[in-house]
Amino acid sequence: MRIGSSIALIAVGLILALAVNIDIDGLDLQQIGWILAIAGLIGLVISVVMARRARPVVAREAYPPVEPTPPAGPYQDPGARY
Repeated sequence: MRIGSSIALIAVGLILALAVNIDIDGLDLQQIGWILAIAGLIGLVISVVMARRARPVVAREAYPPVEPTPPAGPYQDPGARY
């Protein structure tokens, strides 16, 4: 389950739990709504944790190593060789 589907489950679940007042024999829509909302919340947490673990940060070194050159003075020609 991805982040988008988790948010959709939360939204549908909360709509069923809080906004729908329809009585269907054998179904408690409020209970189903809360179950969907909780499942979406658990899926959202798992998706965020998995997304953070999937992207490790790797420090890369410049190849080949470059030594910094000193800045040229105000009256020196940077291309001149003595």
